[in-house]
Amino acid sequence: MKIAVAGTGYVGLVSGVCLAAKGHDVICVDLDQEKVDKINRGEPPIYEIGLEALLKDNIGKRLRASTDLREAVIASDLSLIAVGTPFDGSAIDVSFIRQVAREIGFALRERDEYHMVVVKSTVVPGTTDDVVLPILERESNKKAGVHFGVGMNPEFLREGDAISDFMNPDRIVVGGNDEKARDMLAAVYAPFEGVEIVRTNPKTAEMIKYAANSLLATLISFSNEIGNLCASIGEIDAQEVMRGVHLDKRFSPIMADGTRVSPSSNTYLEAGCGFGGSCFPKDVKALIAHGKRHGRDMALLDAVVSVNAEQPAKMIELLDKHIANRKGVKVAVLGLAFKPGTDDMRESPAIPVVQTLAEEGAIIQAFDPIAVDEARHTFSGLDIHYAPSMAAALDGVEAILLMTRWDEFAGLPALVSSMDSPPVVIDGRRMLAKDSVPRYEGIGL
Repeated sequence: MKIAVAGTGYVGLVSGVCLAAKGHDVICVDLDQEKVDKINRGEPPIYEIGLEALLKDNIGKRLRASTDLREAVIASDLSLIAVGTPFDGSAIDVSFIRQVAREIGFALRERDEYHMVVVKSTVVPGTTDDVVLPILERESNKKAGVHFGVGMNPEFLREGDAISDFMNPDRIVVGGNDEKARDMLAAVYAPFEGVEIVRTNPKTAEMIKYAANSLLATLISFSNEIGNLCASIGEIDAQEVMRGVHLDKRFSPIMADGTRVSPSSNTYLEAGCGFGGSCFPKDVKALIAHGKRHGRDMALLDAVVSVNAEQPAKMIELLDKHIANRKGVKVAVLGLAFKPGTDDMRESPAIPVVQTLAEEGAIIQAFDPIAVDEARHTFSGLDIHYAPSMAAALDGVEAILLMTRWDEFAGLPALVSSMDSPPVVIDGRRMLAKDSVPRYEGIGL
């Protein structure tokens, strides 16, 4: 199938590259000529594990990038809208969605064959039907369901694992405004054999994405609330508590041969310094706001957001136990991205921690394997030393704050053991054994 993808961010570029790898002919469209040129050279403008290799394999063959959305739509059977939908505090901003819908609709005037328009961006229920469809009809002078189809196909991609998640999905949600639209959208995923497909309407498809992200965010905040209580009571380790919870057969089923299956979702049932990124914070807040516009008080999700907002400060509270006055004190911050495998710092728990340390006059020595360029932009104006390695970040420090679960940070205990005066290690991800360093503090301990 010939597919146009509007937007080359995490969702758009990953989707375009992976669909090309599955045999489709794909045109990725972006207004930024520099990004388009980089993509056509096989250079991804974002960091994502496995993306560069897959891009190089397909660019110039089944994949190309362009700034001309009109040309891409006319030449394609299906258009994916994968542009940003930022949350402004009261509602998601669908201005980019509207603009792309207008351009696609206008281009459809020049296309005689049936064309499918699919929203891939995360949008609140009703956006595809009430915003995108009317714009397409108005700009094309054609009728949805007759001349073109409209659908919603949410993504379930974890940054850092996006390529793997797209190529090996656990489910595919196909939301279409009629059966013909659903059939055409399902045909895109014909190469993904054996994957369960949920066929539904656009509103339900939109809600599935929000419900999925809100559930995972709720699990994290629940775990953090329990962890904070464990720390307040004393002599309880939240990590051990959650292990006891995980062993419930409903979380970790025992197979007929006696082996136990531990689903990856159990990783969300662990205490830490909070969730971040471009999805969970934005999506939960957007769903709360959307619910209130429909007269529903989203009390549970309000609490999820509130608990998460307080978690980064727990790192500072633990540091207070050892170094109350941080002025002139060297502190290492390990990990700046909101999670491993990405350079994305949006809503990263490291941001408020670093800002607090800077306000207190601490000498900050930060290290992240990937996100340093993003950090320089995020923390512009702050006096931060970006170390070239984890070992360099530890030079002369009195405290280490571990903020991101990068695999290489597992080697921290060995480095600390070689130091003449071991610093306190505050583990915001509970990735180290609590007896692996002389002075250890951890969330939920």
